[in-house]
Amino acid sequence: MTTPRIAEISRSYLQHLNTPSLASITNVEHLSSYNWIEAPTPTIAVPGCPPSWSPPKVSKRLNKDSGLVYIAQNAARHPDSPLEPLFRALYIANPSYDIRSIDVVTDRNNLRKLLSFINPGSTRNGLSPFAIKIEVTNNTAIFCRQEPATCEIIGPEEFRGYGHEFEKAYTADQISGSTGHHRVISYCFADLKFIVRHETDGYVKLDADKITRTPKSKEQENDSLSGLLDSLSLSSPNNCPTSTHAGSKLTIREEGLIVPLSSTLELKTRVSHKPLQLQEIIPQLWASQTPKLVRAYHIKGTFQVPAVEDVTVQVRRWEEDNQHDLRRLAGLIGMIVEMVKGCGGHATLKYDDTGDELVLWEAGGDMMLPMDLYSKWDCGSNSEDAGTESAVEHVEAVDTKVDGKGPGGKIGRRSE
Repeated sequence: MTTPRIAEISRSYLQHLNTPSLASITNVEHLSSYNWIEAPTPTIAVPGCPPSWSPPKVSKRLNKDSGLVYIAQNAARHPDSPLEPLFRALYIANPSYDIRSIDVVTDRNNLRKLLSFINPGSTRNGLSPFAIKIEVTNNTAIFCRQEPATCEIIGPEEFRGYGHEFEKAYTADQISGSTGHHRVISYCFADLKFIVRHETDGYVKLDADKITRTPKSKEQENDSLSGLLDSLSLSSPNNCPTSTHAGSKLTIREEGLIVPLSSTLELKTRVSHKPLQLQEIIPQLWASQTPKLVRAYHIKGTFQVPAVEDVTVQVRRWEEDNQHDLRRLAGLIGMIVEMVKGCGGHATLKYDDTGDELVLWEAGGDMMLPMDLYSKWDCGSNSEDAGTESAVEHVEAVDTKVDGKGPGGKIGRRSE
């Protein structure tokens, strides 16, 4: 039986899409974080900690990348529910968080792909086919990236650059056994509220002398110091409490350091005779609101000492200069969410470069999350004894046409 098409969305149709008058990111908030841990079963450390920026003081020669490289580590390590770690980390950090206030939960990667569909020229390597699984629970849409492969092996005869080896040589892991740090943030984009997950390459340690402090009473100072020491605690793995949830294969280890979003950075490497233009990577930095960037250049694998750039102003200027595309991104996401609501709450969005269009396909009712997490959308969702019934709304399917085209080793991390 052929899966029914819900809608076909051509790029030309986006020119006529109803879009908001302004598409800017506001009210950015760090919610939670975690690290994947090398273990026999899926294991995360919450809040975890990104590697610290620790560059050598002189130029350094590196080996080329080789071995295991993750394309989508959440799906590779926890294929049963790639988005479960996001929600577990969220409710550990914010037990009473009201998920009903959120319109879209997604990985940064999905936003980058949709923006690339709107403007293929915004990507350095062009636009490749992609798929995003979508589920609507009450009024919250969950976007889950779908990849044909979640990891790959770089063989000894292949050359894929030096990016992963650079990360290992120029940053210092803060969590034992870590294979990647993921951040969970929220923000308003146009008239939608998002939770966005993304991988963070590292962070720059803050200069304590530059932290502005407001006068406090002695009691407030003691409370603040206690809280600060708690947040800065990096426990030994052997002493960390662990937990699991009924119906879940994910093990959670309480360990790590809460690092502010303002100190996080993205690492990029490039051969020295091909300078990396900021415009090539700003969409990625924009989607995660990452404020710092390292552009590291090499000659045959020898890197000079790179600098950390604060790109906050450039990212904001890019947002102002690209309102045409960003308004269409906001309108496209809003339209997709409404379409999925209208077809029973489950769909898959696919881009096929042969047709050069987005196609929304009706999908089965397989749930993305363990059943206990759906109770968070219920009234009184944050009580421990809330029910476990799914809150996915099922409504009659509708045919939607928007273009008149017919019926409806070594471990590395990158690309998240």
